[in-house]
Amino acid sequence: MPKKIAIFGGSFNPPGIHHRKVIKRIIDFFDEIIVVPCGPRPEKQTTNDVEPIHRAVMCDMTFRDLPKVRVELFDLEQATFTRTHLLEERFKERGELWHLIGTDIIQRGDDGLTFIHRDWENGPEIWEKLRFAIVKRSGFEYGAKGLPPQNEVFDLEGSGSSSAIRERMFKHQLIDDLVVPEVAEYIKRYGLYQGRFPSKRALVSLESPKLLIVKDEYNPKAEELSRRFERFVDEQNPNMIAVIGGDGTMLRAIRENWRKRLPFVGINTGHRGFLMNSRNEIPENFFLRDWIIQQAPLLYVETLGKDGKWKSSLAFNDAWVERAEGFPVCVEVKINNKVRIPRLEGDGILLATSAGSTAYAEKMGAIPFHNYSNLVLVGSHANWGSANLSIDDEAEFKSLETERRPMRAFADGVLLGEALSMKARTSRIAAVELVFSPNNDIAEKLLQIQFPDGR
Repeated sequence: MPKKIAIFGGSFNPPGIHHRKVIKRIIDFFDEIIVVPCGPRPEKQTTNDVEPIHRAVMCDMTFRDLPKVRVELFDLEQATFTRTHLLEERFKERGELWHLIGTDIIQRGDDGLTFIHRDWENGPEIWEKLRFAIVKRSGFEYGAKGLPPQNEVFDLEGSGSSSAIRERMFKHQLIDDLVVPEVAEYIKRYGLYQGRFPSKRALVSLESPKLLIVKDEYNPKAEELSRRFERFVDEQNPNMIAVIGGDGTMLRAIRENWRKRLPFVGINTGHRGFLMNSRNEIPENFFLRDWIIQQAPLLYVETLGKDGKWKSSLAFNDAWVERAEGFPVCVEVKINNKVRIPRLEGDGILLATSAGSTAYAEKMGAIPFHNYSNLVLVGSHANWGSANLSIDDEAEFKSLETERRPMRAFADGVLLGEALSMKARTSRIAAVELVFSPNNDIAEKLLQIQFPDGR
């Protein structure tokens, strides 16, 4: 028998307890439930109330403990709105699909004038051919003749809406009864839905630590320090990730755990430790009232291989292309689909985030910065220097002589293979929260790098 799969699409702006109630009501009927937060919708401008990264984080927080539930973030990453009939095409190979809707959009189904018929792309055909799991919504009654041909109807006690959550936040009212605790804290931390630009940086208290520890297994100091915090380890239900080692250990921890949506607390047992805290600044009980928490974006990287296929990956620090053999690479550089450097020749070219501006980019001549509204582009032993880009810009590096001057691609030092082209931009769904002691956050570390003698 094919798997029975429910597709739960929506804005989830923000996701609330009412969304969880819907899933819990139908969960025994299905083998899997796929939650799909949509990208921008022209007819629903509220989807732009906050940046997509926030909706991605809050969806993961809201649904991560529910069995059978999978959150798919492709619409948010690509800034697209995949219509229902296209979702059917995308997932039909996985099993028997059912599209989750409410009774509010099947009104006047008996005369073919529902919202689906009138406003959905391919609406009349969808109504006749697709399967619908229909959840009753209070105040939206329906008749038996007004149902689509293939349907399952589910009663549901209680109601709720994302608009009610947004309204309470705008009025500075509590929302603890409308969202899960992690989302309530996240919304408060960054000041979402309050009619102002959300913050990227805040003060937090870390109490009752439940740690997932990621350590440098080749560093005896990291091994010794990890034993100091063993009593706080709770790998089944952690509320933070303690990274013990150096910046390389942090990059590995981020790659493996960013989707957990937990704060990363770095403890340095390496050398420079730009992303880490000094071990002397971490209290024995891990409690500190005024930690600085900084949300830092990742790069979304796409590479075109010699097989003609695009592959995607993520990078926290940087992504670059370099020569694969003895000859310098020859690259066309586009920014936002416009050619800015018709022919760059040299060892390679790199795009870095703020965190990455202190790493390989600095060695190549870029000036470190801590403004998370920018990216830096820098050439390596090339006929071009460097430039600052906006956080919203996309860079593309296209090989002009693929046979004679092959190039290979990297993301955070991980080899992605030989590439014909690379595209890189800020991810719309992937970011991490880094936690620093009050006297040594990223801004202070950058000043120390630029003024090493204290002048």
